Amino acid sequence: MARIGFSCPCPALWRLAAPWGCPRPRSAALGLALAVGLLLLLVVAVPRRWAAPPRADRQYERYLARVEELGATDTGDAALSYGVVVDCGSSGSRVFVYFWPPHNGNPHDLLDIKQMRDQSSRPVVKKIKPGISVVAATPERATPYLRPLLQFAAAHVPAEKHKETPLYILCTAGMRLLPERQQAAILEDLVRNVPLEFDFLFSKSHAEVISGKQEGVYAWIGINFVLGRFDHEDEEDAVVTVALGDQVESLVRKRTVGILDMGGASLQIAYEVPSSGVFSSPQQEEAAKSLLAEFNLGCDVQHTGHMYRVYVNTFLGFGGNFARQRYEDLVVNQTYVHNRLHGQQTGLSPETPFLDPCLPVGLEDTVARGGQTLHVRGRGDWQTCAELLHPLLMGSNSSQASLAEAYKAPIDFSNSEFYGFSEFFYCTEDVLRLGGHYDAPSFTSAAQEYCSQTWAVLTQRFHNGLYSSHADQHRVKDLRPESVRQAHTSWLRLSFVYNHYLFFACILVVVLAIVLYLLRLRRIHHRQVRSAQLDMLWLDEVVLLPPGQGEGP
Repeated sequence: MARIGFSCPCPALWRLAAPWGCPRPRSAALGLALAVGLLLLLVVAVPRRWAAPPRADRQYERYLARVEELGATDTGDAALSYGVVVDCGSSGSRVFVYFWPPHNGNPHDLLDIKQMRDQSSRPVVKKIKPGISVVAATPERATPYLRPLLQFAAAHVPAEKHKETPLYILCTAGMRLLPERQQAAILEDLVRNVPLEFDFLFSKSHAEVISGKQEGVYAWIGINFVLGRFDHEDEEDAVVTVALGDQVESLVRKRTVGILDMGGASLQIAYEVPSSGVFSSPQQEEAAKSLLAEFNLGCDVQHTGHMYRVYVNTFLGFGGNFARQRYEDLVVNQTYVHNRLHGQQTGLSPETPFLDPCLPVGLEDTVARGGQTLHVRGRGDWQTCAELLHPLLMGSNSSQASLAEAYKAPIDFSNSEFYGFSEFFYCTEDVLRLGGHYDAPSFTSAAQEYCSQTWAVLTQRFHNGLYSSHADQHRVKDLRPESVRQAHTSWLRLSFVYNHYLFFACILVVVLAIVLYLLRLRRIHHRQVRSAQLDMLWLDEVVLLPPGQGEGP
């Protein structure tokens, strides 16, 4: 699966639009300034295209708008509004700062929300680790935990805008795993103490533990908003026919994309369902009702152009970290049962480790469960690892139905597109270097080749910086990284960089040699000139005698 090239959209991006969802007139002066600026840009930077087709013009205008989005946000523009969203995930918390100009007045258009960029044109986002659930036993530390993120946001939003800038603190799967009593205590501390330190527009309704369904819907809205799939003014080739409610005529509009988002604790999937569909049983219909979300993103409920029906499901326990824990639980239980049945000591000491097929070859580790420690050593067996993981994917766990048994709305794969986020991207790009268009055979081949490498080799590559700067040793250990081909590519890339340095060093040495040679020639020339001057001075002082006067008697 591919992740888009800009910053990952916050799951709650659309929450910002709530207070400003209805049209408001745009300033005429601002509109004129934008028009003049765009005109100057076109005159200076664009070749003349007098006969360009309208569709190409619209595509180029969108391109120019995207380029403009990459620049620093003009915080001096008093017409801009701001919003702050804190996404409290299971492995860490991030703060995102957004901005938007006044609505253009067209009820068919949505707010033009963009991620704020600092003076260096970098996205205004900051992350801290671990997740907020770390303060479960001491909820009074919730506000100090988030203080660095809120101070970061406050420093970027203009001070005069703080009181009208909404702040949302939304917690996801990491908090959902806590008892409700602990969840409530953490939120209560935030609602009580955050307003004492920060002037953002913040109330009890702005801090919550969102459901998996909400999380999936927000992620789906975020990516489609950023990709411009809610813009229906000019339809492109990728369209979909949507049946809405009791309307007789179907609506043809841009095809939206689906999302797959794997966090630390849960997995979300969301995609649009164009038709209401037919259910095979009342039980299936009941299950579908709980997994289908229907909402209108437009400003006017009478306009159905922005009415969407989305299938969204969350699988608690199928996130990257929790999936690894579930696998370790399985290994520990199976090994202890095997030991009891066969009177063996597998995994009870470093000398007799459990040979873990899902860890790199030669990696030695321990797994602690219930006061007992299991010693493991990696053997990098892809096929055996897949066989061990299969029951975890197909079977059910205590918190959620299995991936196989859950109801899934029909998907037209011939006219569908999905984007993968978080661990779907990290494990393929940071280590495997396969980010972009997902190809199952390529991914499988790369993972199999990676598993055949020894841990010593992988560790050396990690320390040599051959993996992404975002990769850490934990991910290199637990995820299936780079293929030999990718490793050779990385070495080649590294060698290419070193060769460049060597080339420039040689040039520098040659230049220095030439400079030194020229300086030496200059010194020799100065000596010759000085010698000639002395000779002339001596000749001036010599008295030439007449012939014969210089001879003795």
